[in-house]
Amino acid sequence: MRRALLPAAALAGALALAGCGSGTDSGSGSSKAELSVSGPYMPQPVSADMAAGFLTISNEGGVKDELTSVTSDVAGHVTMHSTVGGAMKEKSAFAIPAHGQLVFKSGGNHLMFEKLKRKPEQGQKVTLRLTFAKSGALTVEMPVKSATYNPSTGH
Repeated sequence: MRRALLPAAALAGALALAGCGSGTDSGSGSSKAELSVSGPYMPQPVSADMAAGFLTISNEGGVKDELTSVTSDVAGHVTMHSTVGGAMKEKSAFAIPAHGQLVFKSGGNHLMFEKLKRKPEQGQKVTLRLTFAKSGALTVEMPVKSATYNPSTGH
């Protein structure tokens, strides 16, 4: 009887291990980044060649990721910046922690749309492509708001 149980136990163990995966499958989300974007907006630019953009990237997954680049149909170049103590610094990447957020907001981290191909007007939308180290790319529609828009008041 004991001999019959051993192969069955070995088979059950092998099947259980096969279900564990390497972290690259779509599984429960605990083994990969699960990114989403909320609150994107661009204040209507006052200059004809430069604009700013803001949004929040949330990661519900159990693995960190990194925003490595941003492109847009409206700009020749999009750069990412951090602002600490009033000093703006261009960054080549931003980490998005597991179960965390990366926030781009006025006075903090932000996107700069440089060499505008056209000046975005309030009510229009700008298309962004966010590229991540592990998760590939996300396309986001960013509405253009008034130059004085404040997301906390909606005005």
